[in-house]
Amino acid sequence: MSATSMMQMFPLLAMGGYLLGSIPFGLLIGRLRGVDVRRQGSGNIGSTNVGRVLGRPWGYLCFLLDVGKGLVPVLWVGHYLHARAGEGALSSADQWVWLAVGGATIVGHMCSIYLRFRGGKGVATSLGVVLGVWPYFTLTGLFAFAIWLAVWGLSRYVSLASIAAALSFPVGFLLLIWRMPAWHAEELEPLVVFSCAMAILVVIRHRSNIQRLLRGTEDRGGKRRMS
Repeated sequence: MSATSMMQMFPLLAMGGYLLGSIPFGLLIGRLRGVDVRRQGSGNIGSTNVGRVLGRPWGYLCFLLDVGKGLVPVLWVGHYLHARAGEGALSSADQWVWLAVGGATIVGHMCSIYLRFRGGKGVATSLGVVLGVWPYFTLTGLFAFAIWLAVWGLSRYVSLASIAAALSFPVGFLLLIWRMPAWHAEELEPLVVFSCAMAILVVIRHRSNIQRLLRGTEDRGGKRRMS
């Protein structure tokens, strides 16, 4: 497929990512168990609320499915783009196509077309996306996940852990670029912009949690809570 053909496919690829990201696995798992998770707990369709309402095994399943729907399309598109580029670096246009698929998947989870454009906070799906942007985001994604585990372990606030992980991601990516002589920030501008935009989006989705954290009324999850 030529570069022109790839750009022509861009809307379809982005739409495919959005529709996949829109699949509300948390809601579907709840319905299989005879429960509408939107009407219990926090009312969120993410793995945190699924784990709270249905138990940790179902929360873990939801988490893996939400990660997977971010990981699979990004891996697929990235594999094709890298195979076409050969040994050379991806062009800026290719990077934008790649990231648009991932971004559309995250937006799909947050604003699902199947749920009248409502959805979850996007943390697990964002993790799947960044793990799939190999090799640029993968190590940074694991670093951000380690931050999540550390903050959650110390505070037991899932929201605080998610916010800390989101904010650490662009910082970690810039540090990784600095430590990798073969990588040049000017050649990876789309990735830098995307890392910052994704962090901002996740923080915005947690604005109500931030207000509760500041008031001291945020729910402390304990061992039953997940991201």
